[in-house]
Amino acid sequence: MISRFEHSPWSFWAEGSTDEHDAQRAYQATLKREHPSWRIGDDCVISELASVHPAQFSLGDRSYIAASAYVTDRIVIGSDCSVNPFCVVRGDVSMGDAVRIGAHTSILGFNHSMEPGTEVFRQPLVTSGISIGDDVWIGSHVVILDGVTVGSHAVIGAGAVVTKNVASGAVVVGNPARFVRWRVPPTSAGEADSPLGDEAAAFAERARSQVHDVLDRSWDAGRQLYTDRPGIPVSVRAQCDAIELSMLLTGAPPPNVTASGQREMLRGWQDPQTGLVASIDGHGRQSTSALFENGDVAYHIECVGYALDLLGSAFPHSLRVVTEGSAEELARRLNNLPWARNAWGAGHVVDAIGTAVHWSRRRGDVVPDGFLETLFGWLTTHSDARTGMWGDPTPDDGLLQPVNGFYRASRGTFAQFGVPIQHPDAVVDTVLRHAHESRFFSPAAQNACNVLDVAHPLWLTRATGYRSEEVRELATRLLRDALARWTDGSGIGFRASPGSVNGQPDANPGLQGTEMWLSTIWYLADLIDVSPALGYRPRGIHRPEPGAHF
Repeated sequence: MISRFEHSPWSFWAEGSTDEHDAQRAYQATLKREHPSWRIGDDCVISELASVHPAQFSLGDRSYIAASAYVTDRIVIGSDCSVNPFCVVRGDVSMGDAVRIGAHTSILGFNHSMEPGTEVFRQPLVTSGISIGDDVWIGSHVVILDGVTVGSHAVIGAGAVVTKNVASGAVVVGNPARFVRWRVPPTSAGEADSPLGDEAAAFAERARSQVHDVLDRSWDAGRQLYTDRPGIPVSVRAQCDAIELSMLLTGAPPPNVTASGQREMLRGWQDPQTGLVASIDGHGRQSTSALFENGDVAYHIECVGYALDLLGSAFPHSLRVVTEGSAEELARRLNNLPWARNAWGAGHVVDAIGTAVHWSRRRGDVVPDGFLETLFGWLTTHSDARTGMWGDPTPDDGLLQPVNGFYRASRGTFAQFGVPIQHPDAVVDTVLRHAHESRFFSPAAQNACNVLDVAHPLWLTRATGYRSEEVRELATRLLRDALARWTDGSGIGFRASPGSVNGQPDANPGLQGTEMWLSTIWYLADLIDVSPALGYRPRGIHRPEPGAHF
């Protein structure tokens, strides 16, 4: 006999029998043994009649999944959430706390590509992901499609088909879903009736309408590869930036090569012996040397891994820098990094190591005992309580190295694995002090790296509310500067004024600058509540949601 709690689990712990409670605890214990990476909180209910088979899964306290629900892929569900009978939650989906989902609703954080000449069922899957905030009510028979962000406190009426972002506090209904009223009206600084929100929306529409022009400008037809911008050699990173840009603004891979061709090329670049991706020369020929100590090779763990993830694929080989390492070797490596003189370079290494752990766990490879714990333990115990960061200011650059190094190190660890950072108030103090340096943050002095490395830490610590008005003031100023940077048909340059990276002028628009500035613009806009106006949300290397959980 099927218990009524299978379909109505909300009263299970209050009204169920002792035997039923024991059976549910035993079932959850079995799930945890079979899936050691899963996190299931306290007082949860997962019906044995539900089909729950995600590769990554986190279920917050007091949340439940009812009978006949279908849950797969990469799912993060907060506390006090409900997935009611016959719901489908698939793909890359994250929910905050108190999200209530009516029966027969489908939340689909993936899609098929639709290139001509190949049957749809043979097409690769692509994923932008779905993000749902806190305190969201989703009615029955709703469909939410890939790439959508639903803001906190929103309500989605029964039967709605949601194809575009839903602003925080909005009530939407219909097919396609349309705004009808505010449940929680936005503040005057929020997304409604905000001139800056209007500017952000116009900027995003301009970028979307011209993204193919930007990509075509950087396409080297002779070598069938992307270059960052005309006149410079092709590179591994340029290919990844092209994928990130196209997926961000169109939800589809770049048009110049088939999705399967892009996927197999990136996979083919990985060395089966080391798992690393070596650089390519100006003719597209790959180096035979792939050393982790090479900065580009370390970065390829991140950019190639996330490009493959966006294309619905993954590295084919193990990353031996992690799988054949040890906790002791990792501690020695961390101790020997140049934190005092080059905190950015040290953070770059940490970012790559953390991301290598992420991809290794996604592949199902064995990560040595204590490896991830050593990484987080070292970072936690070596964080300077005065600054919240690692490393020291330098005579020439002030706080530039520790701030930029903090972004890199925290992105690949605390942000990527959803772990709270140490000393968040100190981080805010340090970032705001650094952002007053006009030599880095006047409009003519800015570059994508320095502004992103300020925006991301402030976004990561936003929940504290500490110095929030100053954070909003800074984000508003930097956002206004950034929204003015687009060059029609070309995108955005990495640097506001001419400088050099590897001897090449980098104020000219290119794929790297465009991708980084678009992600930075989202973080700045989200800090002042206007990100829904952009209609996009970073899903690759700069994604705001954790890629995994500790």
